[in-house]
Amino acid sequence: MKLAVPKEIWPGEKRVAVTPDTVKKLIGLGFDVAIEAGAGTDAAIPDDRFADAGATIAKTMKTTVKDADVILKVRPPVVDGKTDELAAYKKGAAVIALLDPYDRKDLIEKMAAAGVSSFAMELMPRISRAQSMDVLSSQSNLAGYRAVLDAAHEFGRIYPMMMTAAGTLPPARIVVVGAGVAGLQAIATAKRLGAVVSAFDVRPAVKEQVQSLGGTFIEVEDDAADGETAGGYAKEMSDEYKAKQAAKLKEVLAKTDIVITTALIPGRPAPEIVTADMVAGMKPGSVIIDLAAERGGNVAGAKLGETVVTANGVKIIGPENITSSVATDATAMYAKNLLNFITLSVDKEKGALAFNAEDQIIAETMLTRDGKVVHPKFGGEEVANG
Repeated sequence: MKLAVPKEIWPGEKRVAVTPDTVKKLIGLGFDVAIEAGAGTDAAIPDDRFADAGATIAKTMKTTVKDADVILKVRPPVVDGKTDELAAYKKGAAVIALLDPYDRKDLIEKMAAAGVSSFAMELMPRISRAQSMDVLSSQSNLAGYRAVLDAAHEFGRIYPMMMTAAGTLPPARIVVVGAGVAGLQAIATAKRLGAVVSAFDVRPAVKEQVQSLGGTFIEVEDDAADGETAGGYAKEMSDEYKAKQAAKLKEVLAKTDIVITTALIPGRPAPEIVTADMVAGMKPGSVIIDLAAERGGNVAGAKLGETVVTANGVKIIGPENITSSVATDATAMYAKNLLNFITLSVDKEKGALAFNAEDQIIAETMLTRDGKVVHPKFGGEEVANG
């Protein structure tokens, strides 16, 4: 069995899909591993470390993926007017990556036409057996951490209270909107750095988690509020709830120095939570980091990849691929997620690879197979019946 890891050509992507440690384990599963030269350079992993782990270093993408049974990537295959990575993959190959299926439905059709089996790691079900494969959690954790540091860099003051002979400096006040994995890590990081931290989320169940990290939970009084889906994600709320939420947040943000927003709803544009009116009421020098900018943003006026300074002196930052800014650790976590996923489908005794379509993990991540789109959310039939 051949497993290939091409170099990422997505703009700004520094991560790679394997580490020397996971290469050794993949070889132990029976794979011959080929890695494109320079694939790990931006993640501080030179080619010789992969070679020492047992991988073959290939000069080009085409030679790397030639005859590969499995192709591991971070970002989706690039298919545009100049580049067609899919054309280099053999029919029947399994492509495992973050495939951005909700926004890249055209790519799903192209992968089906190319005859590859594709698996979108962001569709991993939230079940206990899949926790070690949950790339959204592993990468969001780092995003939340990095957002707090980026905000500190942009902020004109320090985070902790400091008592000096020249006087006392008050602590920074930080509000985190969305207490999922990224939000909780942002709370923990900001608290460790000495800030006073509060958090808002539509899911009342996360209140104890916020408090356990030393944060204050911002509550919106609404007896009917239950903003959690069966899978543990946030869901769209009623207009009445949104009105109460807006009033509460406007009051809180007027006293806030830094806001970090992380709220996402799977398959839908990010909800706008911080309105232009709220931003206008914030203090000059305040900083907002919108981690949902890649899905449209939680903050009015946020622009992906840009820093916008409002008329009242508030910085709104829409980071693009923030996890890639900590590429070495992000790679280590992502590569382990992929290793755990592929291990599920390897028969070590037979030295064969077989994806069990009746396994919930496989069924919910598989997009295409045998020339067809098979995922029901994207126009296919149930995988088990395909």
